[in-house]
Amino acid sequence: MSRPEAPEVECERQHPALRVPDVGAAVDFYTNRLGFRLGFTWGEPPEMAGVNLGDVQLFLERGTPAPEGCSVYFVVGNADDLYEYQRANGVDVVQTPGDRPYGLRDYRVRDGNGYELGFGHYIYNTGPALEIDRIDVPVRLEKRLAALLRDLAEYKRMTLDSCLEETLLHTLEGVGPHTKTDLRHIASLKQKHGIDYDSHASYRFVERRAASDSA
Repeated sequence: MSRPEAPEVECERQHPALRVPDVGAAVDFYTNRLGFRLGFTWGEPPEMAGVNLGDVQLFLERGTPAPEGCSVYFVVGNADDLYEYQRANGVDVVQTPGDRPYGLRDYRVRDGNGYELGFGHYIYNTGPALEIDRIDVPVRLEKRLAALLRDLAEYKRMTLDSCLEETLLHTLEGVGPHTKTDLRHIASLKQKHGIDYDSHASYRFVERRAASDSA
């Protein structure tokens, strides 16, 4: 008898669950030391809780911990920022941040019950090198926009050239290169540099005339 064909399944969320002896203490650790947000608690004292990291919810259920052979991995916007926060809170670090050959920059920690947790963000420097020739292109940018670009390249650990190339390549494919975390950082850079125009403003850019030109 042939096996039935598997249906097409849509699944956009998953909720890993960890058994812990004290749900309240685990919630405190995850929210105050790991950077999660409390989603809910159930029972008094709590038998179960949900803690959120971005759009992902992790369940904490009262029971006997079983960390051996168990780990949970979270893909985040910026693993380095989260690592610094957790390290400052004295979290037990199992592996420090590094670029991995599987295309993520990540690190691993251990929670108060021995569970190993991984946090990483995507990187795109894996794969064979692409030899190219670069040419000098005379580029003049709006002063505040140029300052933002320099700060953004530094934030993303890229050269100014590579940051421009990344943005251009993504634009030509109709997609953006930035994560939600990047976009929040870019919003703060816009405030820092006083950029108060939108993405269509370049159509209205005109060079400011020097005082001598207007005399």
